[in-house]
Amino acid sequence: MAKTYKRTLVTCALPYANGPVHIGHLAGVYVPADIYVRYLRMRGQEVLYVCGSDEHGVPITIAARKQGCSPQDIVDKYHNIIKDSFKALGINFDIYGRTSSKVHEKNASEFFRKLYDNGKFVTAESEQYFDPEANTFLADRYIVGTCPKCGNPDAYGDQCEKCGSTLSPEELVNPRSKLSGAAPVRKKTTHWYLPLEKYESWLKQWILDGHKEWRSNVYGQCKSWLDGGLQPRAVTRDLDWGVPVPVEGAEGKVLYVWFDAPIGYISNTRELLPDDWEKWWKSEDTRLIHFIGKDNIVFHCIVFPSMLKAYGDGYILPENVPANEFLNLEGEKISTSRGWAVWAHEYVRDFPGKEDVLRYVLTANAPETKDNDFSWKDFQARNNSELVAVFGNFVNRAVVLTHKYFAGKVPPCGSLTAVEKEVLSQIPALKESMEKNITSFKFREALKDAMGIARIGNKYISDTEPWKVAKTDMERCGTILNISLQICADLGIAFEPFTPFAAARLRRMIDSPLDWEILGRPSILSSGHQIREAELLFGKIEDSQIEEQLQRLQRIREQREADAAAESAAKVEPRKAECSFEDFEKMDIRTATVLEAERVPKTDKLLKLTIDTGLDRRVIVSGIAEQYTPEEMVGRQICVLANLQPRTIRGIESRGMILMARQGDGKMRFLTPAEILANGACIG
Repeated sequence: MAKTYKRTLVTCALPYANGPVHIGHLAGVYVPADIYVRYLRMRGQEVLYVCGSDEHGVPITIAARKQGCSPQDIVDKYHNIIKDSFKALGINFDIYGRTSSKVHEKNASEFFRKLYDNGKFVTAESEQYFDPEANTFLADRYIVGTCPKCGNPDAYGDQCEKCGSTLSPEELVNPRSKLSGAAPVRKKTTHWYLPLEKYESWLKQWILDGHKEWRSNVYGQCKSWLDGGLQPRAVTRDLDWGVPVPVEGAEGKVLYVWFDAPIGYISNTRELLPDDWEKWWKSEDTRLIHFIGKDNIVFHCIVFPSMLKAYGDGYILPENVPANEFLNLEGEKISTSRGWAVWAHEYVRDFPGKEDVLRYVLTANAPETKDNDFSWKDFQARNNSELVAVFGNFVNRAVVLTHKYFAGKVPPCGSLTAVEKEVLSQIPALKESMEKNITSFKFREALKDAMGIARIGNKYISDTEPWKVAKTDMERCGTILNISLQICADLGIAFEPFTPFAAARLRRMIDSPLDWEILGRPSILSSGHQIREAELLFGKIEDSQIEEQLQRLQRIREQREADAAAESAAKVEPRKAECSFEDFEKMDIRTATVLEAERVPKTDKLLKLTIDTGLDRRVIVSGIAEQYTPEEMVGRQICVLANLQPRTIRGIESRGMILMARQGDGKMRFLTPAEILANGACIG
């Protein structure tokens, strides 16, 4: 039997404050968490909703170096952008803190110190990459080189963003420092480690035996890690930005961000509730739920619980960790470094008043069990054909007709026909389904249930046609509108977790309460209850708005392709084996002029060139037809290797070879004299 809790602590993964949040973050973590919290509060449960900016770690320092400012400048800027974005989208945390705060530094330091004093860490000396020019150890993200799997020359020391492979700095070909460009060297350093292997048996019992109800992606990833055997994990690193390691001999070292960040949940709670925080973290009556993305599963399911277990002192463990998969954008992986994203703060700017639409679409496309895709066309279609044409249309007709025929007062509910009884019987069933789906973290299905109520209402008012019935039977018209308004009141409750702004407007419009327990009752609004004038819940999204967003992405794609082409063109082929001066002297390189040019029949690449070498008139067959036309070649002065052995190509004797330069992208260009020379001039 499932345990009953008095309260629920909900945490959301702390977003890195090195850039804004995008729709992938929203769909993966923050919108589902907000749905869950809103639902629990509607049920009258005590909930604490905690999040904040993760302001330490290498991404912050990289962003600061790129922008020529301090790490604190970076985190101050993006902390506020992220916080404002959440607020604009109706994601209202009880506290949105930050790991650069004094409260967190003190709390994280105390946490480390207790584990240190109790002998929970081990120390180890290792060789790590060091930049001899910048005189600093290099984090994985500060090391770049050629990916051994796809050949990307700018892969990071922890991941190749081109092919997605997870890497280590040792695997990179020709590694270099991102700070100075120098080749890094190996240098010894000492760090503290949390010996995760000591908690392996306990973790297996707690997760594999005790939490089989977790999502398959979460349970499966945990099982894979545990089956593979856990290893000690460093809790400190050589860096000048972060929480300083609070022990002697640790100068120049900070707490590793993976150790530092989850403690931020506790720090933020203590900052909000300095005298009452322990009931949220150390009471068996509190249920802890972590909302995260799949890239954080190991930290929240294995590492952080091991930290809490090592610390002791009654800290509770997560009851569930509903991690989502990734959301793609227009069929491509979202990439912040390439700008391939829809940023939350830009969406709010470009679509004012349509915050609910993004929440709705991200929930409908939520990557709960597998990666999913966001497309602007689908976004438009869901708004126009579902929110506008179904939900909004139904509410508008019910309210407008009530004002038209009954002066804006809820008409009496007369006798119910089989149609009304069938309609009203479906809503409690959908309510029950919503409850089951939300409490089991199936928010996409719960949204379908809520929209199911809107579809029932829209079909009901369309089928019964009260505007026609009013011509002959006003009492029957009143019954239809009474039932329709009761369904509107249901929608004002059911959509509160998903589209809170529209739900609030709807409740104001019909002056209805927000009480989950009355959802599905046939008489939420009493006869004679006055409602306000109709206002549109949702507005249509025009093609021009969508085209503007698609063009923005197209510009990003074109710029990316141009950058890739330029990068490819700049690649330099490896140097060939050494040759002697005598070898070079054997080559007879001369200037020549093209007299005639024609395509070689039945080929796409070959041109037949008749040239004047100053010594003779000869034919050369060259594979340049894809880049130069015969007309472009006639009269051109070129350089040729004149003493190359003849070769027959497509039945044509070719005597010589044209000198050309080939770029990294495969494009070839002629080597020509800077000024016109006599044919036959020797080069060398």
